[in-house]
This record gives sequence, structure tokens and C-alpha cells, in this order.
Amino acid sequence: MIFVCMGYFDKDKMHQLPSEEFETLMAACQPHMGALKKTGKVLVDAGLDSEVTSLKRREGKVYVTDGLETTSTELIGSVFLIEADTLQQAIELAALHPTTQLDEAEKFGWRTDIRPVHTFTSSL
Repeated sequence: MIFVCMGYFDKDKMHQLPSEEFETLMAACQPHMGALKKTGKVLVDAGLDSEVTSLKRREGKVYVTDGLETTSTELIGSVFLIEADTLQQAIELAALHPTTQLDEAEKFGWRTDIRPVHTFTSSL
């Protein structure tokens, strides 16, 4: 089975970090990402920018909006696809991600959602 995992962060807390501290924090993530990738179960890993452009259909027209249409301070910062035999195995794999491995995760509101994928086609 394939699962999509989405890593979230609190944008208000993360954006307060000076760039040097941000870079140090991102560097601390690398060993954990390396361990996750070494499992051979990661199909795709993508770190996302904070900027968002939204498309929404209303009354037969498609509207483009810069930014989120929500008051939440939570943003998706990471998306990765993993292959696992069961949800339990997917949980164990996703638990290797920095959102659950770094102590700083609590401070910055990091978390990961895991969702089964019912349709997957790759052109890679």
C-alpha cells in the first residue's frame, strides 16, 4: 500500500526564527531524513515553500487566490509518499521523520498526518 504523509508546522512560530537558527534546525533534520530514506520505503519526498496559491471554483468560474483561505497558522512543510504493508508499518516509518524525532518539534507545532492513497500513477 502507498501512504501520503504530510508534515505540518506552525508558521508564526517558525517564521520568528532568525535565518541562522532556521538553517541549524533544518540541518538537524537531515540525519532523521537519511534514516527514513534508508528504509527504501520512501517513494517521493518534497519540502514545500510557505507561499500558497489556491484555485477555487465558484459559480462556474475558477478563482486564483494568493495565500491560504484559512485563519490557521498551520502549514504543510513536507510531503512524502511511503510504501508499507499496513497502516502500522506506515506509522512506524513516518515516526522516523523529524516531526516526531526532534525535541524542537513540540516548540514549532510539528506533526505528521498519514493517509492511505487509493489511486497512484507515477510518470517518473
